[in-house]
Amino acid sequence: MNTNLQRAIVLSLLVLLMGATRTHYLSHFAPVPDASWAVFFIGGFYLRAWARWAFPLLMALAVAIDWMVISSQGIGFWEHYCMSAAYWFLIPAHLAMWLGGTWLRRGYHGASLGALGRLALGVVAATVVCHLLAQGSFYWISRNVADPTFAGWWRNYTEWLLPYLQGTATFVGAAAVAQVVSERIAAASHATARDTTRR
Repeated sequence: MNTNLQRAIVLSLLVLLMGATRTHYLSHFAPVPDASWAVFFIGGFYLRAWARWAFPLLMALAVAIDWMVISSQGIGFWEHYCMSAAYWFLIPAHLAMWLGGTWLRRGYHGASLGALGRLALGVVAATVVCHLLAQGSFYWISRNVADPTFAGWWRNYTEWLLPYLQGTATFVGAAAVAQVVSERIAAASHATARDTTRR
């Protein structure tokens, strides 16, 4: 990802993806999972040169979508079950996903088995930390857990980790496939150009 045009295209696609799926974030039971965590991971991979404003932009979009969905239900933002002081922990939670993508990009030199292993490690590690911050803060800080215990938190954490990991991995996997395809197309184009020049 070398040009501002390419980055702008990626950012536009990420905005559309979040806009199309984050409305499910507040229900947890939608047929299409929320792609927000994957959006931040993918953003960290492709948009690290724009991190100073692309990350805040995507965070602002996430909050705006949440506000829109809650307002459409006819209740105040902070009156919703999912809203509490823990909501602000979504900033470091999403930052964990962004940094996971950034870490992957730093060691990326093209599609390979090694890159696939780093991708898997990056997605799992970032999701584990993101979920720890998002779910942990809700469990311990929100008013909805009357008698928090370590056992109760751990049960809740492990119960939701796999679904979130599966949803995130699905979207990141689709982006990885698109990356490999684009690399193959670029390599084929360069090979064709070399052959044409030699003739």
